[in-house]
Amino acid sequence: MSTCSATPLTAKDYRSDQDVRWCPGCGDYSILLALQKALAARQVPKEKVVFVSGIGCSSRLPYYMDTYGIHGIHGRAPAIATGVKLANPELDVWVITGDGDALSIGGNHLLHAIRRNIGLKIVMFNNRIYGLTKGQASPTSELGKKTKSTPFGSIENPVHAISVAIGAEVTFAARAIYNDVKMLQYVLERAAAHRGTAFVEVYQDCAVYNHEAFNYLTDRQTKDDNVLVLEHGKPMTFGRNRDRGIRWDGLKIEVVQIGRDCSVDDLLVHDEHCESPVLAFQLSRMHYPEFPTPMGIFRDVERPVYEEMMFNQIREATARLGPGDLQGLFAETDTWTVEP
Repeated sequence: MSTCSATPLTAKDYRSDQDVRWCPGCGDYSILLALQKALAARQVPKEKVVFVSGIGCSSRLPYYMDTYGIHGIHGRAPAIATGVKLANPELDVWVITGDGDALSIGGNHLLHAIRRNIGLKIVMFNNRIYGLTKGQASPTSELGKKTKSTPFGSIENPVHAISVAIGAEVTFAARAIYNDVKMLQYVLERAAAHRGTAFVEVYQDCAVYNHEAFNYLTDRQTKDDNVLVLEHGKPMTFGRNRDRGIRWDGLKIEVVQIGRDCSVDDLLVHDEHCESPVLAFQLSRMHYPEFPTPMGIFRDVERPVYEEMMFNQIREATARLGPGDLQGLFAETDTWTVEP
């Protein structure tokens, strides 16, 4: 890894000299490119960036970034990244994970990293399958999905990652899809600028074991009717002619036809900075085919960040009690001598 210079960094400057080894057609390639573009847009010095991953296809990404990186163990990337951030809060620390790595064995670590609101940027690649281990059902696989581990169809309800993150009080939640690099880069830039935990779910095609899982969101003939782009301060409209929308119906949301069922003024207006998580959570529960799939920023609110609170607490305790004596702590009262 080379050090930064006065010359502006480009996306290419964040590429390592390693051959990128994902399957041809894998959605991971576009996510890698979007990350490199997002870092270049923010001109983050390479020596200030750390990528931490777990296990899975997505977790190869740190090898392909000319930054610091840690390829960790299955599901533990948030825990490792927490240690990195607390050791040096000045670093930009990214967690790269997959739906299996984050939501199965890593579910506990993910939840606690989120609830602490530590300054991590968590990017979860969601292809709704275990790709590295050759096509088993993952926590996000659809109900009824036939895979090598569920040959008669999955009988488990899928985990909805954004709902889980919002339920854990995440302060930034967003979703993008691998083939829309412009939106993906925008979402990643916003996540990078956020103070606290930023959780980004990226829908990603697995060309080998779950090809076209998101075809309804990528096909030119259908995507306009199936994608709801979230824009702060604007009414929620979608469709090829922007003639459909989302509005409240009591305590739930519904799809309406503009001009027939209501006017644009009756629609929900997106507020990504709303302190209450109610709207963001309702949006996270919108699933195909009943609803369009929301893409963009669900929530972006400010809360105290864990690393600042921890160091403030240490400073206050030190000012009140002194710097402490570790040896004295070991030798103080409540000790026992065990006789042979």
